[in-house]
Amino acid sequence: MSEEQSDSPSPASREQRSEAHARGKTFRGTLLDPFQSRAIRYLEQGFSVLVCAPTGTGKTLIADFLVDEILGSGGHVVYTAPIKALSNQKYREYTRAHEASAVGLITGDMVINREAPLRIMTTEVLRNMLLEGEPLEELKGVIIDEIHFLDDEERGTVWEEVLIHLPRTVRILGLSATLANLDEFAAWLTFVRGSEVKVVRERKRAVPLTHWLANVQSGLVSASDYRENWLAWRKELSDQPQAPAGGRRGGGRRRRRSGHAAPTTTPHDIVEQLRAGYLQALYFVFSRKQTEEFARQLAARVALPFVGPAESNRIQARLEQFEREYPLVLTDEHRAMYAKGIAFHHAGAHVAIKALVEELYERRLVYVLFCTSTFALGINMPARTVVFDSIMKYDGRSVVPLTVRQYMQKAGRAGRRGIDDHGHVVVRLDYADYDNLREDIARLHQGRYEPVSSSFNLSFNSVVSLIRQHSMPEVREIVERSFLSFHLQREARLLAEQLPRLAQRVEKFRPETPEAFEAMGHKEKHRLAREEKKLRQMEKKQKASESWTWEAFNQKIDFLQTTGYVAEDGTFLAGAEILQHVQIQEILVTELILNGVFEEVPMSVFFGILTGLVQELPRSAFVRKPRESWWYDLFRRVNRIRHSDVVRQADALSGTESVYAPYMMPLGYRWAEGDRLADILGDVESPTDVAGDLVSAFRRAKDLASQIREVYRADEDRFRAIGDLMRSVTRDEVEVLD
Repeated sequence: MSEEQSDSPSPASREQRSEAHARGKTFRGTLLDPFQSRAIRYLEQGFSVLVCAPTGTGKTLIADFLVDEILGSGGHVVYTAPIKALSNQKYREYTRAHEASAVGLITGDMVINREAPLRIMTTEVLRNMLLEGEPLEELKGVIIDEIHFLDDEERGTVWEEVLIHLPRTVRILGLSATLANLDEFAAWLTFVRGSEVKVVRERKRAVPLTHWLANVQSGLVSASDYRENWLAWRKELSDQPQAPAGGRRGGGRRRRRSGHAAPTTTPHDIVEQLRAGYLQALYFVFSRKQTEEFARQLAARVALPFVGPAESNRIQARLEQFEREYPLVLTDEHRAMYAKGIAFHHAGAHVAIKALVEELYERRLVYVLFCTSTFALGINMPARTVVFDSIMKYDGRSVVPLTVRQYMQKAGRAGRRGIDDHGHVVVRLDYADYDNLREDIARLHQGRYEPVSSSFNLSFNSVVSLIRQHSMPEVREIVERSFLSFHLQREARLLAEQLPRLAQRVEKFRPETPEAFEAMGHKEKHRLAREEKKLRQMEKKQKASESWTWEAFNQKIDFLQTTGYVAEDGTFLAGAEILQHVQIQEILVTELILNGVFEEVPMSVFFGILTGLVQELPRSAFVRKPRESWWYDLFRRVNRIRHSDVVRQADALSGTESVYAPYMMPLGYRWAEGDRLADILGDVESPTDVAGDLVSAFRRAKDLASQIREVYRADEDRFRAIGDLMRSVTRDEVEVLD
């Protein structure tokens, strides 16, 4: 986590630190809490440690201790984070705490001081280093922030691969605020690492949270008071006369939602209630469009700014400086919001705007920030109050309630240590919606986190890397060290213990002779059939649990062999030779290379194709169609490969769908041709800012280009040409360290 900044002096010696915290003194000017002392003591004893503690309690201090200890002994240490923004923030923090030459940053599109003894990187980068066999003799410790990310459907496998492949001599410090099944996770990690992994759990928050429900009628009230108010509202509503027959269609429902008894609560209503000592506030909205709309509406409606004259002058001075650095980026709407202490933040926003908003927020010049979920993930941006516009969120398939983990990941931002006595968490909730949501509200307020489960699903790149470096028995051992396999093996053992009892139960009901069976009544026969079916299902589940992960791996091996990527004897053919370098859109990109698509186009078109393979824009965005006819020939050719049997089978095995966004290709082409982002955005119509989406696409396309470049290492001209392309697209916004 990143609850606290690390503006600290140079580290003391190990002896001084040990003596200090043994006497209950401080580390880096902070008095150690008992859980911090316990974790540090385990680290000093040479253990790997899992720390689960609420956001804001000081997990970062434990990480800082391990960094100081390893650097002080001359070793190397890696700090991994799930998102680049968090990696960048940790890089800035550690360069303030240590000499710049001692700190490096590696995030795929950004490499600074790659050989530094302290390296901050995304988890994918460390996984790739391990799979590629990069020498790590000096590596003594790895800090894994947000370690519960292991159950992320898209990226969780990377976390497991890192934990499996790290040398056992490397200590691991895992940090999480929401790891519920900590003991099971530690047992698995102990199994993987071959030595005991210590667990440190802290349940008490440094700044307690107070949970509120709010609407325009009740104000901010507790859940119990809200229920009483709701019951009174329902009684009042039932006492009202019914609409006369033949009245306006649907009038009764409209009266309930918008009449005197139940007016709709707006974000403005909530924010006005927060003026009385509850600001700064992070206002979470699960729609980019609404983050912008709510910020604009609030700025238009509030008469009195949230900032005072002195703060207003500081904002104005910073905006003037920003406009000198980034002309034509700020709009009149931005200026009007910021002048009142209001802003919005989402992943699609212009990278410079996001950095500016984060800076203004950190300097407490933004009092109300409308933001999406990405703002909650580890970044050190606490607030006095966190507001949820809703507890319902679209998960890619349907609108569902937040999980406790999702709720607390955001709610945990409330309460600034050393500033606030309490953090406040507010859910906007109209009376008309309460009946449908009250059980979910109760579940979220109870705060019982869902257990972290494995999403282990090896990529094809990982599969070929394993069979390139290991024998099949060794590969099986590695695959069966996954958290998923560990969990399934446990389940298989429990089932194996239950099977004899169930078999005895079946035998008890089963008659000894056919005649006795015929003499049984209908109910007895039905009960026997039910018990026999249960026994067969349990036997099948027990057998499947024992070998599921290995069978899934073998299915991918079979695919690689039947498609001609790998020979029957395990020899790499052309497909596997390419695939071992490609980690984004693996099979689709490999097929494009095998079909010669990239070799038949100029470098700028090559970059355009890659841009269309890495990211899509929001559905509400419209991109102007290219006028040149040759684009449509290219679209059709790539589309045929995208829908080929090989790619479709690979998608089915991976449980994913390859990205193909042809409308993005001309935008990437224009960037490679040297056009400015502002001009490229002229071809996109969108109700929200998508500058950040485009920059992200260009960065990911550059990452993919660097992988494909390795495929052509033996082709000197093409290898050099791709390198020149990567340098040419690394400019302006794409080069910004956000």
